[in-house]
Amino acid sequence: MRGLHADAGYLLYRLGLRSGQLFNAFLQESGLRLRHYAVLRFLAGSDGALQRELSNRLGYDPSAIVGLVDDLEKLGFAERRPSPDDRRSRIVVLTADGRAFLRDTDEAGRRVTNELLDPLDATEREALHGLLLRITEDGLN
Repeated sequence: MRGLHADAGYLLYRLGLRSGQLFNAFLQESGLRLRHYAVLRFLAGSDGALQRELSNRLGYDPSAIVGLVDDLEKLGFAERRPSPDDRRSRIVVLTADGRAFLRDTDEAGRRVTNELLDPLDATEREALHGLLLRITEDGLN
């Protein structure tokens, strides 16, 4: 391999672009973008999060998080509630409609993933998943 295709970072970038295109295409009919979906998925794995936590964990600018949460609130997929730990703060939580949306989009998400990983067999997919988890958990925090 030579040039850009020898650089793992560039290949991950290209894969990320393609993944984003495919996910945005399936989300388009709902009016959401991948950034909204990322917030919903994060909230689905928590009991709620401060906006600054969403910003830190997802790598989005704090001002972008405000707009994303506003959009999700308008759709009824998330809501801001008083933080039980600090009355001055508000946490963002997933609503029942947000959970239903994620359930409804799970199959489409699997199709996107399968399309991206089509060249790999099951063992290779498992290995890739494990490596990506390790990178994201250790390297992006």
